[in-house]
Amino acid sequence: MNAPVDVSFFARAAKPLTSYRPYWAKRFGTAKFLPTSRKEMEQLGWDSCDVILVTGDAYVDHPSFGMAVIGRVLEGQGFRVGIIAQPDWQSAEAFKALGKPNLFWGVTSGNMDSMINRYTADRKIRSDDAYTPGDVAGKRPDRAAIVYSQRCREAYKDVPLVLGGIEGSLRRIAHYDYWSDKVRRSVVVDSKCDLLLYGNAERALVEVAHRLAAREPVDTITDVRGTAFVRRASEDGWFEIDSTTVDEPGRIEVHINPYQTTSEQAAAQGSSCSKEDGEAAAASAIPEIAGPSCGTGKNVPARRQYDSPLVAGVEEGDSVQPIQFVANPALRSKLKAPPRDHSVIRLPSYEQVKSDPILYAHANRVLHLETNPGNARALVQAHGEGTTARDVWINPPPIPLTTAEMDYVFDLPYARSPHPSYADENGSHDGATKIPAWEMIRFSVNIMRGCFGGCTFCSITEHEGRIIQSRSEDSIIHEIEDIRDKVAGFTGTISDLGGPTANMYRLGCRTPEIEAACRKPSCVYPGICQNLTTNHDPLIKIYRRGRALKGIKKILIGSGLRYDLAVQSPEYVKELVQHHVGGYLKIAPEHTEQGPLTKMMKPGIGSYDKFKKMFEQFSEEAGKKQFLIPYFIAAHPGTSDDDMMNLAIWLKKNGFRADQVQTFYPSPMATATAMYHSGRNTLKRVRRTVLSEDESVDIVRGEKRRRLHKAFLRYHDPNNWPLLREALKTMGRADLIGNGKHHLIPTFQPMTDGTYQSARRKNSTAPDKAMARPQATSTGGRSAAAPVKGQLLTQHTGLPPRAGTGAKPGAKPALRPGNARPVAGNARPAAGKRSGGR
Repeated sequence: MNAPVDVSFFARAAKPLTSYRPYWAKRFGTAKFLPTSRKEMEQLGWDSCDVILVTGDAYVDHPSFGMAVIGRVLEGQGFRVGIIAQPDWQSAEAFKALGKPNLFWGVTSGNMDSMINRYTADRKIRSDDAYTPGDVAGKRPDRAAIVYSQRCREAYKDVPLVLGGIEGSLRRIAHYDYWSDKVRRSVVVDSKCDLLLYGNAERALVEVAHRLAAREPVDTITDVRGTAFVRRASEDGWFEIDSTTVDEPGRIEVHINPYQTTSEQAAAQGSSCSKEDGEAAAASAIPEIAGPSCGTGKNVPARRQYDSPLVAGVEEGDSVQPIQFVANPALRSKLKAPPRDHSVIRLPSYEQVKSDPILYAHANRVLHLETNPGNARALVQAHGEGTTARDVWINPPPIPLTTAEMDYVFDLPYARSPHPSYADENGSHDGATKIPAWEMIRFSVNIMRGCFGGCTFCSITEHEGRIIQSRSEDSIIHEIEDIRDKVAGFTGTISDLGGPTANMYRLGCRTPEIEAACRKPSCVYPGICQNLTTNHDPLIKIYRRGRALKGIKKILIGSGLRYDLAVQSPEYVKELVQHHVGGYLKIAPEHTEQGPLTKMMKPGIGSYDKFKKMFEQFSEEAGKKQFLIPYFIAAHPGTSDDDMMNLAIWLKKNGFRADQVQTFYPSPMATATAMYHSGRNTLKRVRRTVLSEDESVDIVRGEKRRRLHKAFLRYHDPNNWPLLREALKTMGRADLIGNGKHHLIPTFQPMTDGTYQSARRKNSTAPDKAMARPQATSTGGRSAAAPVKGQLLTQHTGLPPRAGTGAKPGAKPALRPGNARPVAGNARPAAGKRSGGR
């Protein structure tokens, strides 16, 4: 058969997770929940833990929570694993709750980076935490990975410390820190961990655990893929490639001196002419005609020498020989590249990237080029100078899990609920102690890992990689049945069947050879790669089989959809739209203009228009009224004020009113973050001198300009009109100010109280706080509590309100004149308050 091999079944050159001999403690069996206290350990018959995991999240025993996955994988290998969740970091006492671990500490900040979890894109402190019971903020410290590591050292300093999680993954080299606005050292140095496991770490973790159990010193475990560590001496047998500078040429071929003989050229290269010795006798026998044996000099050319009468008289058997051409040593081909598996690239040092944004951009580009497990080389970066100098060594990324290994990980005996200690007085997790992050994924199923989209603002690729790792169909169906039969509160609806992206299941390169050789940062930008399989049939089959199960009423798709891939399979779009959309489907065009889209590595708005046409066609065929919810980003690197203005015009033209706005958030190690810090386009070669416009990037800095870009997205909010009027006049676009349908904002200013209802309700602006700011005066003298006649308020992007948002029972959504799309659903219920949320 010539059919391409499914990427899910490519052979992986790594030891399978299930091939290790179980640790002796396997005899204790499986725990319903991993212990979080001494009392629970005693109930299991344990006197100590082999591994203690410390996390900044509440302990939810579910495969969507990293600490639960790591704990269950180690338990499956026979180790006794305890968990310390959200400990009091003010002292080391809380870290001694389970005693001293026999093998190692495992530390993570949780499912989210602790700084992103606590601060908004405007560096304001959040008042909630979705990973904490009761949505309470302040249960984890800033830079939790470092703080927890320090406390573990204080508790038991001689126990090896292994750091992991997304916070460690995104900080494995020197990185720009948005919150302090400077470049910080690698987290390996700051946390003083023995090993950092980055990415999806099951494979590396299992190997490290078994080697530590075999009493191998942790400082000798330096050959595991997906790990980083500190070393002071260079490794023997490795070829170091210097990449610490930019704008300097590589190996230079010596120019040939046309006035030198071949012998002289060979001597300059430290060798001799291969014919010199052999023709010495002939040269002495016929001195008047032979000349230099390999020379050109001032002698007669060789062809004319042998045409001379003297030569014609030389008898056979004499030492005269024909001239032979000898390869010029200076023109030999370049030296062969050293083997990739024993090559290490030296990045610019921490001290260099800290003071030089151009070198930071270069280092970030090199890092992203070395992310394919099939061809990535090790990286090394110096930290410190003189006696304090040490290198952070980063091994190549881990080998992706096979489908069988993915099934093994997801089929482990998860309780699929929070730890009982978080239950309220009624023994429930749905009341005051509810964990919002668990509630979101309570009835969802993760079917794959990884993303090959390569969006520059996203950290999924840096953490999970570009290679898609998919579960088998049977494993997915088994989990749906488990949710139906075992999870309390299930009503028959699966909230999501997806992953980082909804529709990349079993997609990838056509052959393992192509996959191993590829160096592209994205498989779908600037267009879909010809070597990428786009067959959605396996996903369609899962959808149909899942919704056919007894007791399953509906399966929704809540993960973000990659619509440029979806349009390659009209059958998939039809299946999705007619059976798996609950009224709204979220997609992320992110912008409409090519300037920012090229820096995001996102498709043009034409792909969105094509998908929208298919979406509406199939919705109409099914007799359903459904809506797309497009998401956009403000203030992304490469976005000009004109770009945001054009986006606002597009939004108004298409009837969208975005109440929820996402402002660019520079997360550590992301490509867009490197652009933000350096002002250079790291998707191109980084130079000190910009040779073309696409090598530099327009950066949106400063609170005022970021607020302006955000205001363009919320052009319909009267609170933003004064700022927009001023900006439009400055940009020479005062023609967009007026009271007609073709204008962006009106000339009048109603009375406003500055309130804003966010999807995160606790982050909304309260009326009392808003009124403390200077308010615009009303030209009409209307009360703030009274809605303006004919004014249309929205909840989403031109969509009707959901239940519980204040709409009158049975009220029909208002329609925009000449358009059947509902754009509003409720009058303003109170002074300045408007409906919010997704």
